Amino acid sequence: MPLLNCLLILILHFLPRALAILSDDAYNVDYHYELLGLPQEDTTFFFRPRKDDRASLLYTFSDLSVIGAINPGTGNLVWRQVLVDQGEKRFLRSVDGEDAIISGAGNRVDFWDAMSGISKWTLYFNGVIRDLQVMKTATGEKSSKNVLVLLEEGEHVVMKFLNCNSGDLIWEFREKKTDIPCRISGSLNDIFLVTLKGANDAYNLRVTTLDPSNGEKRGEYIINSKTDIRSSDDVFVNGVNSAIPMLSWVDKAMRNIMVNILARTGSVSNILPIEQTDSPNKKINIYASSIFESEPYFLVYLESEKSNKAEVYHVNISNGIARRVYELPRLGGKSAISVICESSSIFFTRTTQNEIIIVSSASEKQLGRWPIKIESRGEFLHATTEVVRRSEDSYAVRSAVLSEKGTLTMIRNGLEAWTRFEGLSGAVAAEWAEIPEREGLAATLHAEAHSNIIHAYAHRVKRHLHDLRYLPQYFQDLPRRILSSILSTELVTKPAGLLRDKFGFNKVILIATLRGDIYALESNKKGSIIWSLKVFDGSTSNKWNVKGMWADSTKGYVNIYGAYGEFLLLDYTTGKVIEKVEPSKSFLLGSTALVESSKGRWLLPVSLDGIPDTASLNQVPSGLLVTQGKNGVVQGVAFEGKKNETFSAVTWEFQPGFGQKIINVASRPSHDPIASIGRVLGDRNVLYKYLNPNIILVTTVSDQSSTASFYLLDSVSGKILYSTTHEAVDTKQPITSALTENWFVYSLWSDVSSHFSRSQSSKGYQIIVSELFESEFPNDRGPLGSAEKFSSLEPSDEADSKPAIPHVISQSFIIPEPISHMTVTKTRQGITSRQLICTLYRSNAIIGIPYAQLDPRRPVGRPMNSLEAEEGLFPYQPFIDFHPSMIITHEREVVGVKGIITSPALLESTSLVLAYGIDIFGTRVTPSLPFDILGNSFNKFSLVATILALAIGVLILAPIVCYRDDDDDDDTRYRNRRVADKKFVDEEVFVDEEVFVDEEVFVDEEVFVDEEISNMNHSMSHKEEKVLNAEQKSSLERAGAKQAKLDL
Repeated sequence: MPLLNCLLILILHFLPRALAILSDDAYNVDYHYELLGLPQEDTTFFFRPRKDDRASLLYTFSDLSVIGAINPGTGNLVWRQVLVDQGEKRFLRSVDGEDAIISGAGNRVDFWDAMSGISKWTLYFNGVIRDLQVMKTATGEKSSKNVLVLLEEGEHVVMKFLNCNSGDLIWEFREKKTDIPCRISGSLNDIFLVTLKGANDAYNLRVTTLDPSNGEKRGEYIINSKTDIRSSDDVFVNGVNSAIPMLSWVDKAMRNIMVNILARTGSVSNILPIEQTDSPNKKINIYASSIFESEPYFLVYLESEKSNKAEVYHVNISNGIARRVYELPRLGGKSAISVICESSSIFFTRTTQNEIIIVSSASEKQLGRWPIKIESRGEFLHATTEVVRRSEDSYAVRSAVLSEKGTLTMIRNGLEAWTRFEGLSGAVAAEWAEIPEREGLAATLHAEAHSNIIHAYAHRVKRHLHDLRYLPQYFQDLPRRILSSILSTELVTKPAGLLRDKFGFNKVILIATLRGDIYALESNKKGSIIWSLKVFDGSTSNKWNVKGMWADSTKGYVNIYGAYGEFLLLDYTTGKVIEKVEPSKSFLLGSTALVESSKGRWLLPVSLDGIPDTASLNQVPSGLLVTQGKNGVVQGVAFEGKKNETFSAVTWEFQPGFGQKIINVASRPSHDPIASIGRVLGDRNVLYKYLNPNIILVTTVSDQSSTASFYLLDSVSGKILYSTTHEAVDTKQPITSALTENWFVYSLWSDVSSHFSRSQSSKGYQIIVSELFESEFPNDRGPLGSAEKFSSLEPSDEADSKPAIPHVISQSFIIPEPISHMTVTKTRQGITSRQLICTLYRSNAIIGIPYAQLDPRRPVGRPMNSLEAEEGLFPYQPFIDFHPSMIITHEREVVGVKGIITSPALLESTSLVLAYGIDIFGTRVTPSLPFDILGNSFNKFSLVATILALAIGVLILAPIVCYRDDDDDDDTRYRNRRVADKKFVDEEVFVDEEVFVDEEVFVDEEVFVDEEISNMNHSMSHKEEKVLNAEQKSSLERAGAKQAKLDL
């Protein structure tokens, strides 16, 4: 027994390693899009993280509130930090000389190490940040860097001046809020606070002048905008470090640009006329220098529907008058403009679909021109450029360009260096889709199935003969196929297009993003993008809220519903839109449900009150639907069809207790096959599983009492089958749950033990699993017995009978960190053990927990007996350690996960997993190891070499064996012939004494055979001699016997 215990402890120790992804599959079968989000134009720049190093990194603060640094040479992430998205404007500034960058968003300011991304200090404020600037101030002969933060704090406008290294407050300016804080500008000697003054949609500008040394107010003045300014986004304000502090805006008619050069006592106004073309200008941007030492130039970019141009202006510092120096010619399409400041020089770059050009601020002469040779991914939205002077007249340029399709491309001297598919970030929904079979083959098989036998057989023969045209190509690829199989490399050119594979690994992954984009990925090709499509206008401020997505693999279509009733039907193999309904705020959608009817499965939209709109339904959904109605009530909805109309009615409602709110409703997956209806115990008895397809798990929380309750409901009758409540729960922490087969699991944070194990207190993150059985006794089917039919509404013939209550076995475990999402693996037949896939958002990892570790029937407080050991149970341990080998993402960091979906492969051992959110991660897992496929580490070369060696050995040894068999056959034939002759002689001579002579012959033959056996290894000459001697002796004996007979 001690030996058995030691063995099981060893098995438990190595169990996580055995259930992890095989080492030869890591980084081969999985794929990861490590994303940041779409870079914003004013928060993306090149910066040298080390002042003594000439190498620079590309920094950005994306639309998903992710700060990151990208290696410009490879496109790989150096580091990134995910901040809480508060829906406010984001700011990112570099701090020259400090090897740091500073960010601001919402009410938070962070100071980051530019090389490592480590936070040096963080500050939280009471208000919302409206602007953030890094200001260079001179104190005597030395200059220092400080941080200016403009805040809107309730009824006050606040500006804080902070020490750059420590974040300490140096001074603060605060005044009663009568205006809307807008931006900060300044010079070496003054700080200009720009605010919006007046009524909505008709603002003027107030400029307040502050002393940089102590924050005292020096004065203020008003700039009349003539109702041209409607919000702060309409105003361009140059930063505090510019050589020309200025603010500007465009009038309503889009005919003039109002440029005001700021000074301590007032501003100088310039009216710059806008050139009018055949189409009105839709975009006007101003680009100016950002350092004190640069020349006072700025560029105005004008873009219309069909073309674009740029004009360069110079400002006379003494009088503030701006004049046009030169212009860049008008070109078709769009351009991306960048401004680069090097000491006193300013360079402007213009990037189009065809070329990149560099000009100086002082002259329109091109300093460099590079034709662009990259794959077209739509028009360029904006670019961030770095220029390096190689010699007096030679330059090198690299530009990070964001396109309309959401790709960030690095163009180095006109050539594509790398591409990042940042448009994939921000996924809000995803779906697995099977690659549909070829229409021709499907139609042929359908025709053969619906014809007579003779016609179908003839048709099949013709089809096979027609397929013979592929035979030469098959034989041509055969050697490469064999070599590829042996060497585990891809030597065979795969056919283009979407094709199914024999293992079911290749599927289409459909992803919808919050920006209104749809992406299709191919799972067996490292998640490569098949196509992408912009279907609706969305952004981080106006997110596309997808309520339902379902792929019909028989037709190759995907159905998508949005929160405002928008609907999309498209062919997911090509991206072709079949049907599209634009969003309408008059129709709000709460959710969707996948239902079945006589015409098949389809996606049913459900309104906010939980009642589907059945007026337009031409088919009646079968079964009963569970929805969430008003105030989060869970309800059952039934359907009935009368006179070509469909009616719906609420059959039951579940209202949680007072102060509780429903946060989640989990149901069994649509694909949840059951391989066995019971669990076989060690003594060969059976515990029958409670397999009710209509159960749902409802999670409720109470913030006031800090409790979390879980209810197991019968979705047909609405009756409670099981419930449990946990106290002292932190309801702010994530609470997740999953339901499959005959067990459910959930996780939470609590500082006391659950109700079923109060003898030991626990505090921390817990995972609780419950398994349902028909009875607590083996071989007992419960109150229903072996009944073939079951009704949730009428469990028995007795009136008001209660439903069959399952026997529940529960157990809790302590886990080291919280779980934000969880799901269960799916396999084709459900034979493979299930694995719980969980997201660990603190460590940015995804982990797979085998059900054997969660089994609630593990013996507690004692070693297992022989029957439990034979069943595979091992002693209960209250703590589940997340071993690194259990992490299916390995060393990758998968951030911002919004959901996990799984799909079965054709191989029973394998389940496909996809996690989506900010990042995209996909892999294959084998919870019971890959028992039906060979791994890549299998030495096929040794196997083939062994077979060849055996074949060669057989060819060599076969003639030897055949020669030996021929010698043995000759000996046997010779002996048989001699014996036959001897019998013939005996019968002639001793015809009267037959019995006696036969006995003598028998004896003689025994002697003869013995002698033959003893001399088998001699040569044939010796054998013949012995045979003759034995024959002579036998003849003499017979003659003597005959003579004795006659004498007698």
